[in-house]
Amino acid sequence: MKLKQQLREAIDFLFTRGPVSSADYTRHVLHCAQSNDFNQAKRLQSHMELQLFQPTDSFIHNQLLHLYAKCGKLSDAQQLFDKMPKRDVYSWNALLSAYAKVGSVEDLNVVFDQMPCRDSVSYNTLIAYFASNRLSSKALSFFVRMQENGFQPTQYSYVNALQACSQLLDFRLGKQIHGRVVVGEFEKNTFVWNAVTDLYAKCGDIDRARWLFDGMVKKNVVSWNLMISGYVKMGNPDECIRLFNKMQLSGLKPDQVTVSNVLNAYFQSGRVDDARNMFRKVAKKDEICWTTMIVGYAQSGREEDALMLFNDMLRGNVRPDSHTISSVVSSCAKLASLYHGQGVHGKVILMGVDSNMLVSSALVDMYGKCGVPFDARVIFETMSIRNVITWNSMILGYAQNGEAQEALALYERMLQENFKPDNISFVGVLSACINADMVKEAFKYFDLISEHGMTPTLDHYACMITLLGRSGNIDKAVDLINGMPYKPDYQIWSALLSVCSKDNIKTAEFAAKNLFQLEPHNAGPYIMLSNLYAACGRWKDVAVVRSLMKEKNAKKFAAYSWVEDGNKVHRFVSDDHHHPEVERIYGELNRLIVKLQQIGYNPDTGNVLHIVGEEEKLRSISHHSEKLALAFSLIKKPKGVVMTTICEELSPDSVVLVYLSASGKPRVNNGGSSKYSRHKALSQSSEELNSGMSESLNNGKRNQVVIMTIICGLVPRETVCQLYVIKGTSNIVAAALTYAVFEVSGS
Repeated sequence: MKLKQQLREAIDFLFTRGPVSSADYTRHVLHCAQSNDFNQAKRLQSHMELQLFQPTDSFIHNQLLHLYAKCGKLSDAQQLFDKMPKRDVYSWNALLSAYAKVGSVEDLNVVFDQMPCRDSVSYNTLIAYFASNRLSSKALSFFVRMQENGFQPTQYSYVNALQACSQLLDFRLGKQIHGRVVVGEFEKNTFVWNAVTDLYAKCGDIDRARWLFDGMVKKNVVSWNLMISGYVKMGNPDECIRLFNKMQLSGLKPDQVTVSNVLNAYFQSGRVDDARNMFRKVAKKDEICWTTMIVGYAQSGREEDALMLFNDMLRGNVRPDSHTISSVVSSCAKLASLYHGQGVHGKVILMGVDSNMLVSSALVDMYGKCGVPFDARVIFETMSIRNVITWNSMILGYAQNGEAQEALALYERMLQENFKPDNISFVGVLSACINADMVKEAFKYFDLISEHGMTPTLDHYACMITLLGRSGNIDKAVDLINGMPYKPDYQIWSALLSVCSKDNIKTAEFAAKNLFQLEPHNAGPYIMLSNLYAACGRWKDVAVVRSLMKEKNAKKFAAYSWVEDGNKVHRFVSDDHHHPEVERIYGELNRLIVKLQQIGYNPDTGNVLHIVGEEEKLRSISHHSEKLALAFSLIKKPKGVVMTTICEELSPDSVVLVYLSASGKPRVNNGGSSKYSRHKALSQSSEELNSGMSESLNNGKRNQVVIMTIICGLVPRETVCQLYVIKGTSNIVAAALTYAVFEVSGS
């Protein structure tokens, strides 16, 4: 700062005098270049022009020209260049550098072609520009042209050419350049040798890269970073961490790039706590470091930690990029936390990145997974640019929320707008067909996969097996498995087992046997087969399966439900007694059960597939996680709340409670009716719902009872008057069941 102040005063003094000598101008222009002061350089040029000073050589003008180019002042550089009475190759190189700085590719080529003479710097300028802008083929063509015109490559030529080979993964050409490096005696040049090592690492020959790295006499931080990064990208986090420890022993201080790579390695190896400890020790964290940690948490199933860290990032005045935000939004989607998702959406709008396609696509996915496809569609329609990922998110959002017709209509619109569907697109379409029991249509879309130049994947086959099984075509599902071009994996056998009933016990046993072999420690198949045996009354077989499960140490995933109250998420498991308000919750639940029994509700304990007493059966039915969450909701938010249930699998006799208002027609609050238009029951009175549901159940139309589209109208506690018990929901197999609980008119 002091140097700039002195320079400004010196230029001020010039304007109080007349002409000065060439030596004075030379001294001042060198000071301008040293302090990188564009403004004082312009004033110096003005003084020279005012005094009609004409230097005897091009040195002074070249220094000014180079400074203008360095500062990205193309217009000033071009004007000065045009006025120069004498130009040399340095002048042309400075102008070339100015065009490269602002990224004008066409003009860059024009200036290069107009040059009366060139040197290696001229070629290096173009090679570096093209390589840094991923125009790798152009960079290599100028590298070849440079040598054809008699110029020997410099260290900069080799580094940028090797970078271009790495980008193209052109290992053959890269090896040829490596040979030229050795012949040119650049082996001891750390700058060049880093580029050679990086080439081998990025092209997949990590062992050769390590051999080259170990042979380096002088390693700098970049050398270590390239090798550490190579191990991370090759999926070898343990070696990455060992190398990081060696780096510290060598006395070199890790930089932000090192930290980000090692954090990635910790997450890859499942050492989340080590990653957190390392992150805490970093004094100055840049955007990449924060992003690495947040993405790592999100990908490691630590979504809540990702959200908290995102808030810390904002409090630290670090601006997140689109990649960070999309990861945070995805964390909200995994948690099905609409509250937090909306909060992040608000921050996105304030930061002005809501138009970013990556962020918008993540928001569409989040709202879909949180059970609000209407909001997802609003964002989708306001996007100026969409890609296939965006379309897929919206189609899947509709499919996951039971809106099959909307999903299929959107798929047709996607084709009309000339977007080519991918494998995920068809997963969404087939999932929609599953929810609507559209067997014929599903086969049509399944055949379309091949027509679009793709081969059906295991995901597609799993969808078809699920659909066939739910529609009662177990034999056809088995035939489809036998005709697959793939060996059935866990997903396929799991899909088959999930759709088996006690009428298909042999098929269920066959599917379960394969699952036991593939993942012997996964409790899901044991529980499903055990439940099927229990439904058949085969209690000895139940005991055998449970014993096998214990022998294999298969752990059961505890189903849980959660409710958002303000900015806090309350989780419940079955028969939960850990909540701080447990007495009020059970009191409310027991009060509701008594009231319902008074109006004629008798729990069906036949759904409990265990040999226990009647009292124990009744208790297990009454204290489901979703009922505890519902009771808590009535205590905290009698006007309505969204409750989500996460489960590993549903038994054939899962019970869903539907509360209806005693007072006529349910209605969503003002402004919300279109938002929840997917719930067809909104247009029906409670009497109509009563009649329709009873008819569906009495006629055995279980597929028509879709949990995702049932209204649970929470009304004031004193007016809850009816309870429906819906059995036979085994056809609804999902990772998440969302009960949309609305405020009812008059509550």
